[in-house]
Amino acid sequence: MSEFHRITVNRDQCGVRACVRELRIRVTGLLELLAAGAGREEILADYPFLEPEDITAALEFAARQSDHRLVHVA
Repeated sequence: MSEFHRITVNRDQCGVRACVRELRIRVTGLLELLAAGAGREEILADYPFLEPEDITAALEFAARQSDHRLVHVA
């Protein structure tokens, strides 16, 4: 089941960047933590207001964003 519904964009919040459930936690922030080696349990312990599905939603968002076709113009 998709958790994409957890990703929100609010023009008055976080510079119109994708956040998790309007919590002012940017998707990029979660992705950066994961890329730096933080585990899900560590992130959830540091941010107790997050839910496991929020991390899944951030990963799903990143996967969808990276699936754009690249056009090379010579």
